[in-house]
Amino acid sequence: MSIPTIIPLAAAMAIALAANNANAQSSSMPTGLGKPLVEDVCSACHRTRNIVRSAGFDERGWRALIATMIDLDDSEELDTIAAYLGEHFPENNKRAAKLVKGDKSVIFREWVVPTLGQRSRDPIEAPDGKICWAGQWADLIGSINPETSQMKEYDLPVDSRPHSVFHDHDGNIWFTGNGNATMGKFDPETEKFTIFEMPDPEARDPHTAVVDKAGIVWFTMQHSNRVGRLDPDTGDIRIIRLPTSDSRPYGIKLDANDVPWIACNGSNRLVRLDPENLQIKEFTVPDPKSRIRRLDIAADGSIWYVNSSLGRIGRLDPGTGKVTEWPSPSGPKSHPYAIAVVDGIVWYNESGVRPDALVRFAPDTQTFQSWPIPSGDIFAGIVRHVDVTHDGNLLIHQSATNRIIHITLPPAR
Repeated sequence: MSIPTIIPLAAAMAIALAANNANAQSSSMPTGLGKPLVEDVCSACHRTRNIVRSAGFDERGWRALIATMIDLDDSEELDTIAAYLGEHFPENNKRAAKLVKGDKSVIFREWVVPTLGQRSRDPIEAPDGKICWAGQWADLIGSINPETSQMKEYDLPVDSRPHSVFHDHDGNIWFTGNGNATMGKFDPETEKFTIFEMPDPEARDPHTAVVDKAGIVWFTMQHSNRVGRLDPDTGDIRIIRLPTSDSRPYGIKLDANDVPWIACNGSNRLVRLDPENLQIKEFTVPDPKSRIRRLDIAADGSIWYVNSSLGRIGRLDPGTGKVTEWPSPSGPKSHPYAIAVVDGIVWYNESGVRPDALVRFAPDTQTFQSWPIPSGDIFAGIVRHVDVTHDGNLLIHQSATNRIIHITLPPAR
């Protein structure tokens, strides 16, 4: 088990020296007392263009956000950085969400995970009721006991960069090694890991995965343009290349017959993979500018998806191939991202706006309602995935502020 990591200023600035050259082309920071500190400290983990393109905060808000990334211990450096950012990057409404009122209510419950700057993401509910997550930037996975809020974090091999976690039917927690071309299995009882390496050097970036009823693991590899099949009992891994170049397979779900469906973040396609012969069938979404990050499958077998690039949600009838889309409330730049269908209601988030909005869509009435997703005292983050709990609620995250969030939904009809 790992010990919560606190990154001191000196270490962060040392790391930043290596990042400065890569960051130079993106630095458009205004002149000011704090500019050198911001360019050194902040660029240790991300480019300064993230600041330039942000929705901004006042000085208090920048302090709160910085505290989720690095421990500056209320130092003079923190005062200088926060004052500089508050002056030059105040709150703006360039990406304001269009929140839709309604008669439903939801309840958010937040946990802040221990290690700073890890960008916690993709939480799931394990069979034992614990909540597990991936700490992508810190090479770890973690678990929360929701009854006691006790947390544990477990170190992964260096450069694993876990993109998501999922569980199998035996209670093992798996992760996708997005940074080192691996799939990993973690046994919570023994706290032991089993690592599976990709057999193909071009299969570089395991991304999102699911487990079918037979225990077979199916996973996507976005930049490799491939899908994988892993048999944990034998360790056999089969790699399938998508027929359309740069399809960038992203989200993946199983239908009622254990058939994998895949969202394409690089083309206007949804993909069905035959689990027996590994043949692929592509379904085209009409607008060629469509890019689909994630999908979910309703009880009637219809495929619901987020058209992230065009700010829409959509439904595919697999039998007829008919596609229907609806514009998201915050418009074409709202960038819908994560999606889940619960009791016939579609839930998703608008990641391109601030605050990041949780949206409810009722297909029977074709009506929307939305809520601001909290992230402590500020609105900062981005939800990239959602899990449905055993009792029909949601688990999401706010990666920018290291938060895992449980959402209690309205009672089912």
